[in-house]
Amino acid sequence: MLTVVLLIFSNIFMTFAWYGHLKYAKSNQMFYVILFSWGIAFFEYVLMVPANRIGYTVYKFEGFQLKIIQEIITIFVFILFATLFLGERIKWNYVVSFGLILLAGYFAFGFGNHSNSH
Repeated sequence: MLTVVLLIFSNIFMTFAWYGHLKYAKSNQMFYVILFSWGIAFFEYVLMVPANRIGYTVYKFEGFQLKIIQEIITIFVFILFATLFLGERIKWNYVVSFGLILLAGYFAFGFGNHSNSH
């Protein structure tokens, strides 16, 4: 589904914009770090806005559902980023926390038809 693919790529850019500077930003001046992150975040928005528009208008997802999809994708992208890029280890309490977010996806999509009110 196009919405999910766009959200995955958007989240990759988002994660690098928000956390990539922890490893790559050479400057300690916050202004330059922010500019670096904004430059990357531009591409996040180029993908995120159409993803949400397509999901809402074509696939008829509700706004709440789009947000939950985005958060679930963010968790998976961030787990890969933190472990592979930052070299961090995932701890049991993070697994439980992420699992609860995944449970939100179950509750958002697992209970029958969702009709839009518009």
